[in-house]
Amino acid sequence: MKIMQNARVQDDTDTNRLLVNWLLSNSQISTIQRDLKTGPFSPFLCPMGKFSFSNTASGQTTEEDGKDKETISVTFLNKDGEEKVIEVPVGMSMLEAAHENDIELEGACEGSLACSTCHVIVMDVNYYNKLEDPTDEENDMLDLAFGLTETSRLGCQIVAKPELDGIRLALPAATRNFAVDGFVPKPH
Repeated sequence: MKIMQNARVQDDTDTNRLLVNWLLSNSQISTIQRDLKTGPFSPFLCPMGKFSFSNTASGQTTEEDGKDKETISVTFLNKDGEEKVIEVPVGMSMLEAAHENDIELEGACEGSLACSTCHVIVMDVNYYNKLEDPTDEENDMLDLAFGLTETSRLGCQIVAKPELDGIRLALPAATRNFAVDGFVPKPH
């Protein structure tokens, strides 16, 4: 293997990690998914036992034992009023789900609660009430959001759970991204 020729290998564990990285970079995920449980790499790669792989081409997430993860149905309403229904694995944030499904939800800070660009509007107050209360940090960021409503939340803070099955989220007409919009911070 080409990658092995140029790498300095310390022991068998390093060899296995290099091999897996090479396989991943060469789109051999199905081979890894099939062989990890019983293959020669399992003791090195999965010491904790449980792992998941996501195949975004098919939109399915499969656990180690081959069972499909539980998903919920989420409808995104874009700025033009078009709806897109997606299946979101339980435990995934709406920001991550939007990115995996080519929905234009920015998320400039990548979910670190440092912006409001993943602002969404929960369309049904009953679903909004099923969400955990926003933290002070989320409320601070929401104060900066364009088109704030009573049911506004940050997509990075809404995590899929079974009781949210059927939730509808609207994307606001615009976002405020100070770094892109020409904001220049004043020195302290």
